[in-house]
Amino acid sequence: MSEQIEYTKIFGRPESLKDTPNHYCPGCGHSVAHRLVAECLDELGLREKTIGVPPVGCAVLAYNYFNFDMVEAPHGRALAVATGIKRVHPDKFVLTYQGDGDLAAIGTAETIHAANRGERISTIFINNAIYGMTGGQMAPTTVLGQNATTAPGGRDPRLHGSPIDISRMLAVSDGVVFVERCALDSVKEIRKAKKAIKKAFQCQLDDLGFALVELLSPCPTNWKMTPKAAWDWVAKEMVKTYPLGVIKDITGYEDKK
Repeated sequence: MSEQIEYTKIFGRPESLKDTPNHYCPGCGHSVAHRLVAECLDELGLREKTIGVPPVGCAVLAYNYFNFDMVEAPHGRALAVATGIKRVHPDKFVLTYQGDGDLAAIGTAETIHAANRGERISTIFINNAIYGMTGGQMAPTTVLGQNATTAPGGRDPRLHGSPIDISRMLAVSDGVVFVERCALDSVKEIRKAKKAIKKAFQCQLDDLGFALVELLSPCPTNWKMTPKAAWDWVAKEMVKTYPLGVIKDITGYEDKK
């Protein structure tokens, strides 16, 4: 008689993430970021009360992947839409999921004012230093020397200005309580990113103010790189312009531990 073996499931798809193939290019970090957001929502028991707001950009179809209520916003207006939702439904957990072209370009005004007001919203900011969905144009976050379809010779500070570090800009606002920049290029950094996302979510639960987590993520297609080369570029080059770590933290959470 054969011995019956019992198995314990230790890894699976988060409930907050639908079981469906995604449309992202090979090597893109959006799918990793989606999973981290979903895991944090599950672990905090927030799925049933969450309303997510994705705008136009590569994340425009995020509602196909997240298994909770979603409201699509016009390009750049995610934080304006999210503000309205949170003001009308203060009991809901509201998050925005935005790219750099959306959050730091067409949506700059909405971003700055929502943060300055200290809106009780959690923002996940994907920084891939380029316009991904529309064909690889230069973004506010494109680093110096980086090629783009609108800067084929590389970003020149005299012509195009320097990259905008929107996370540091927001951190000076009194309404902002937590900002951290992470990367998705390794297991170690992904674990740090998850911890930061969960902390940003906790800020909203504790009614502290605005919180943002920036995630450095590659765009192999528009960078004209292989997935591996793109991830290596994040780890070795992109971090020179956008250093990883906590930019602002006045939550006091560490003092409570």
